[in-house]
Amino acid sequence: MQTDIDPRSLIGRKAFDRNGAKIGTIDEVYLDDATGEPEWAAVRTGLFSRDAFVPLEPSKMVGEGLHIPYDRKLIKDAPDFGVGRHLSPEQELQLYHHYRLDISSPDAGSLPSAEAGGAGDKDFGKIAGSED
Repeated sequence: MQTDIDPRSLIGRKAFDRNGAKIGTIDEVYLDDATGEPEWAAVRTGLFSRDAFVPLEPSKMVGEGLHIPYDRKLIKDAPDFGVGRHLSPEQELQLYHHYRLDISSPDAGSLPSAEAGGAGDKDFGKIAGSED
């Protein structure tokens, strides 16, 4: 995702699936603890629905909306952790596995991988605008 966007400016924007169908509205953005970069967004999927967590990488801003390169069903079936709280490492790993995202980086070296029971090189996120 574009890194020059203030994560707070994403809140309230529409989110769309890979086919351009509206999924919902972004409620919150979660930051990587180590880098401060936006990592996840919580998208309200309907009036009486829940929030679905979506990865901001490889999502793209197109016009005023966030386009998420996954099918609507996969997004709506994402684990539900509620919003307004820090994501734990275990919760974030569940999301990585749900979206089949790579949790290691090329320079991870000898750091333990998630598959081996470690957390790899990932630092897990807090909510944009929160101080804790």
